[in-house]
Amino acid sequence: MESTIKTFEDACAALGLNSAEEIPFANPKNGNQKAVNAAAKLFIIANSLNDDWVPNWDDWNQLKYYPWFDMRSKAAGGSGFSYYDYFCADDRSTAGSRLVYKDRETAEYAGTQFLDIYRDLMVVE
Repeated sequence: MESTIKTFEDACAALGLNSAEEIPFANPKNGNQKAVNAAAKLFIIANSLNDDWVPNWDDWNQLKYYPWFDMRSKAAGGSGFSYYDYFCADDRSTAGSRLVYKDRETAEYAGTQFLDIYRDLMVVE
């Protein structure tokens, strides 16, 4: 997938948003605040990458995609937090509506391009 959205700031610009105004915690003081900022960033990134597409959870024929991550530590035989694959859902999902993508390619792109932001959301360090 070729995209002009390469950063959170690019996503904000595509939606006409001021990136500084979209982050709840300008100077996060703990991991929870960092995770809240990451969620806010990922919601905007997903909106920008999905264009005008909105998931319809009443339509089980409409597939929704989201990145899937390997969260096993290196000590446990994993690679640490890394993009693993994508997952496809119909009207049931383990990902929230705000973090699903319109197609497989977009989910893969988001999972790899914005890996550090997903890490901030998902990993307690």
